[in-house]
Amino acid sequence: MELYYIAFVLFVVGFLYASVGHGGASGYIAVFSIFSIPVAQYKPLILMLNMLVASTGFIQFRRAGYFRWSTCWPFLITSIPTAFLGARYALEGKVYFILLGLALILPIIRLLGITPKEHPERKTVNITLALFIGAIIGLLSGMLHIGGGIFLSPLLILLGWANAKEAAATSAIFITLNSFSGLLGNTTPIYIDTSFAIWFCAAAAGGFTGAYFGSARFPMATVRSLLSAVLLIACCKLLFFI
Repeated sequence: MELYYIAFVLFVVGFLYASVGHGGASGYIAVFSIFSIPVAQYKPLILMLNMLVASTGFIQFRRAGYFRWSTCWPFLITSIPTAFLGARYALEGKVYFILLGLALILPIIRLLGITPKEHPERKTVNITLALFIGAIIGLLSGMLHIGGGIFLSPLLILLGWANAKEAAATSAIFITLNSFSGLLGNTTPIYIDTSFAIWFCAAAAGGFTGAYFGSARFPMATVRSLLSAVLLIACCKLLFFI
């Protein structure tokens, strides 16, 4: 029965993350952590789910007219190679769980709506700063086996380089390509069994649905709060009980 509980929660996580242009890696890891699924089994699965869900989100947000290549390219140039390097030297053990637990704070803040205020006027992307940010986020993404969207989205809004929907579109393609790069650099064996196939399909279905409704401004305040509670539990589990 636990198999289907996990599948349902993964569907919800995929739905919510895709609605803001994210792949959902931190959420999936939170779910697997709560249910005590071994880390070695889910790391490559997370990246594959990220690629599928985030690419779906990118297509939807791009169709809705929110994607701007001028905002995106500087981050990709440096993040893709550093994500590969980070995956080759991925963190393990307690350090991994502590950093991951801290990283979960960002999606909790975002889901609760405690996010940076959007600038009334869009600013031009500082290329040098964007290249540096892309390299750092890419490296962290590879080391933590996530796509990096939870770091990039708030920064884009905070720096005035994108509004929420534009940040979602940029994050979606950023996550897709960095997850692919991280998967290429991954050294962990890939385990595929029946349960993982069910979980993959559940998260993918949630991602497809969330990307569609997210690009059309679907309100999800209550469910976001519930997911934030789940992530908060996982965050505490990773930081204090590992």
